[in-house]
Amino acid sequence: MNTFSDSVLTALHLVTSFDPALWVVVTRSLAVSATACLLAYGVGVPLGAWLAVSRFRGRGGVLVGLNTLLALPSVVVGLVVYLLLSRTGPLGFLGWMFSFKAMVLAQFILVVPVVTALTRQVVEDVERQHGEQWASLGAGPWMRGLILAWDERLALLMIGVTTFGRAISEVGAVMIVGGNIDGFTRVMTTAIALETSKGDLPLALGLGMVLLAVVLLLNALVAGLRRWGERRHASPKTVQALEGLRS
Repeated sequence: MNTFSDSVLTALHLVTSFDPALWVVVTRSLAVSATACLLAYGVGVPLGAWLAVSRFRGRGGVLVGLNTLLALPSVVVGLVVYLLLSRTGPLGFLGWMFSFKAMVLAQFILVVPVVTALTRQVVEDVERQHGEQWASLGAGPWMRGLILAWDERLALLMIGVTTFGRAISEVGAVMIVGGNIDGFTRVMTTAIALETSKGDLPLALGLGMVLLAVVLLLNALVAGLRRWGERRHASPKTVQALEGLRS
């Protein structure tokens, strides 16, 4: 491949012809990131909602530490997980090194602070408006936080998109703990880095196209759900006015 256009055309052919070498990597990458994000959501949303409504000594320090973890370098996460899962590490008995589970664990550690911090901010903003009402009805911090989080579920969905984009575009941690083993732990980002270094630009471009398409699809879905939510909560007169402006 001597030209950029040739590489792009070949990449498009690989994507549209469902080349096995490409789509196996795509499927594995989506599975790793989706699993990590679901686990991070299960931990981060309740914890972030609780932090938003709770008041305790040292809360400021906890929030500073949480916000610091938002910029945690992925290679540092990979190094920590590597040390934990190595044969001499405290979790070495699990035998997870260079496996699907190791990559999920690394991405979970990377994205759970994102879910927690953003959920905390969303719930704390709405708690200033409606928190006292729920507190007067006897709802404790846990219950109040979960109720307010449910009220802002569309905003939490946006957090989900941000989290998934952070996970699926990560390369450093999964490279360290996964090893980029062909057929076992190779994901889109590590494959793009490897194929580019090998000079196989069509495959690297094809994987990049799929990666961008996934992010675009998620954002389109969230935009549609947001529009549906706005129409659902708008009054009939407001909806008619909007329809009149569009026509």
